[in-house]
Amino acid sequence: MDRLAFNAVAAINEQRVARQMSTNELANVSTVGFKRSYEASMRAIQAVGSGLTTRQQPQSFTEDYISMKAGTVMATGNDLDVALSGNTVMGVTAPDGSLAFTRRGDLRVNANGALENGSGYLVRGQGGGAITVPPGLKITIKSDGAIFGSDPAQGSNTPPVPLGSLFMRDSTGTKLQRREDGLFQVAGGTPGQDIPPGPNLPGLTSGALEGSNVNALEVMVKLMDQSRSFEQQVNMIKESKSCDETGATMMKPS
Repeated sequence: MDRLAFNAVAAINEQRVARQMSTNELANVSTVGFKRSYEASMRAIQAVGSGLTTRQQPQSFTEDYISMKAGTVMATGNDLDVALSGNTVMGVTAPDGSLAFTRRGDLRVNANGALENGSGYLVRGQGGGAITVPPGLKITIKSDGAIFGSDPAQGSNTPPVPLGSLFMRDSTGTKLQRREDGLFQVAGGTPGQDIPPGPNLPGLTSGALEGSNVNALEVMVKLMDQSRSFEQQVNMIKESKSCDETGATMMKPS
């Protein structure tokens, strides 16, 4: 009975991370550009130690790579909103100053005149530096990431001024993982490592945003299944305790 309770407790502990990640995904179902990345399943492994070699215990098998499955694209009409196409990711400056990547494309100009996204990360240009936008200019972002500014006061006959180009990479064929700050980096690589060129050209759709690729219904069903599994393991522990108490009662002298 002790082994039964031990296996039940091990199953509860192994499923803990999966429950936390499902809750995190549900919390980010409406976050712009959010990508789910965590997959977990249970498997039985041989318990090492004294005793029979037939003993098995549950262990969680996990994979934590960014899923580039597209989310819903929503038209906003905002010139600074961009929805990255395909497996395109955009380079930003992480809090530690290194290069990182994201799919969040709700861009804005901060108080210093630099372009940043909705999370407050500075957007990088192709040269690696920040993109500065002079005050009063109307911004236009092309499908290849080129940024132009025009002064509305000068009329439509004045050609727009190039301000830079977004640092975009095609991540097709490259596994990405989530950093502690929520940004992306090359799986197994060092912070700041660039993504090697992919087979497709990076691109975007201006005036639109990509929603989260989390399926709320799917996550809710997964949470319900995890909750039922938790209740089942707890009931097994209770039954194990009840059987032990019954056996001890039967062995008492009458």
